[in-house]
Amino acid sequence: MKTERKTSVGRREFLRALGAGAGVAAAAPLATAAKADSENNDEKRKARYQETDHVKKFYSVNRYPAKS
Repeated sequence: MKTERKTSVGRREFLRALGAGAGVAAAAPLATAAKADSENNDEKRKARYQETDHVKKFYSVNRYPAKS
């Protein structure tokens, strides 16, 4: 009698390999070094919002109340 080798991957082997790959993929971002902020406290607290013409037009088109 000939014994044939099973060449396809079974369900359990597939799921085991999938789980191992997910573990490696989840650990990859944790291995990178943390980066510090490049802004100092004055830069973090500065005003960034500017009411330009297109912002004012957006407010008027969408019927926001005008500032007094």
